[in-house]
Amino acid sequence: MKKGEIVEGVIEEVKFPNKGVMSLDGVRVEVKNTLPGQKVKARVQKKRNGSAQAALVEVTAKAPDEMEPPCPAAGVCGGCTYLSLPYDKQLSIKQVQVMKLLQQGLDEAAAFLPEDDPHRKVFSWYEGIFSSPKIYGFRNKMEFSFGDAVKGGPLQLGMHQRGSFYDIADAGNCVIVDADYRKIVQTARDFFARRNIPFYHRAGNEGYLRHLIVRKGAHTGQILVDLVTTTQWKDEYGSEEEVLADFAKALKDLDLEGSIAGILRTRNDAIADVVKDEGTDILYGTDHFEENLLGLTFEVTPFSFFQPNSYSAEVLYQYARNLITDAVHHMEEDGSRKAPVIYDLYCGTGTISQMVSSVASEVIGVEIVPEAVEAAKKNARRNHIENCTFLTGDVLTTLDTIPTKPDLIILDPPRDGVHPKALPKILHYNVPYILYISCKPTSLARDLPAFIESGYVPVKGASIDQFAWSSNIESITLFTNNKTGINDCFNPDVVKSDKIID
Repeated sequence: MKKGEIVEGVIEEVKFPNKGVMSLDGVRVEVKNTLPGQKVKARVQKKRNGSAQAALVEVTAKAPDEMEPPCPAAGVCGGCTYLSLPYDKQLSIKQVQVMKLLQQGLDEAAAFLPEDDPHRKVFSWYEGIFSSPKIYGFRNKMEFSFGDAVKGGPLQLGMHQRGSFYDIADAGNCVIVDADYRKIVQTARDFFARRNIPFYHRAGNEGYLRHLIVRKGAHTGQILVDLVTTTQWKDEYGSEEEVLADFAKALKDLDLEGSIAGILRTRNDAIADVVKDEGTDILYGTDHFEENLLGLTFEVTPFSFFQPNSYSAEVLYQYARNLITDAVHHMEEDGSRKAPVIYDLYCGTGTISQMVSSVASEVIGVEIVPEAVEAAKKNARRNHIENCTFLTGDVLTTLDTIPTKPDLIILDPPRDGVHPKALPKILHYNVPYILYISCKPTSLARDLPAFIESGYVPVKGASIDQFAWSSNIESITLFTNNKTGINDCFNPDVVKSDKIID
């Protein structure tokens, strides 16, 4: 086997996030965007130390359990990985991926656990994966890009095509959003196409249209639309003010199931293909929408983080709240006579802080994004919660400024996990319980040995499928350094549920 060679084989498994693996003559070959059971041809790109990476050339035979994809953009759009797999099969793949990664982390730290400690094995405390209550039309946020499907083609508004930085796949029939999203996307695309207003070309750093962000409360029906453009308006397009007003009117006139709370225009002249807020104007209504989760109301602005699947978010937060409540009760049984001080680190808009505030004397949230902190404060006031304090700053440095020490810690870091310099500082507090919420299982698995080396063990955890059809996985794990009565409080036997795939 050498670089450039075409090889053929059957995909045996898929490693997180989307790397199919096949064995050929003792060499493990990784091929992205493949499914277990598929027979594929792939071109070798790199080979060393008994492994190789290859690019998919062709699927020569489908997997036995593949089905007709529910989305016409399957295979072209880069947004969804598992569109041709039944949902229960997707969940099984994700659960196996998480369990293998966590077991690798446990094995790495095995020297710090007794040989007979049940926590050495992931199946003793990991409960499985909770399915999404909805697998179609579940997203409460989508970020669409303006562009074309082929160079010089008509204007498109959708997702980037798989493997492409420039070409756009039309999102007019996207299945992970509801009909309101599709109507808004089609209306926006047609509106600007009729006026020949160009999209932004990164190569030449010219053009006007960049992105369309659509957010909708699953439980409130409130919709927020944000048109992201450059400032490169030309007189030949007409009056910018009038065109934007007409655009807002076109959206307001739509027959939607939900109701539009606000229509915005955000300026972004950065070359990078990411949405950067360089100033936002309100074209209609307000600059936020509201969403209800587990009896609380949250105000969500266009750029503040909020779990993108409200239905699964409720599963996640209920599970987290149950674990925290159980931990607090266990602390009370061990002699603690006061409600705990809880740190919520990387707290975002304070959603989890408010969810657990009822069992705490005080919740202190730390978040680096100022807008998110302001939203957290506002939402706490709105929900009449008075024992939450939110601080703006980096976790690594802000911890040194907080005079009140924690009794319990919640971690909900970005995809890359807890900063390696912050983690020892967090573990040094030596609190009896730490709840770790992870949106990337490789980050959780990487950090797991540090917990065990510091005297913690995982006592309960699960994954929650927030992103049906995609390779993304949300996981949650409760750690404790309190060895007394662990198994009485947190039964390590797997709890069966109609939402969990065995």
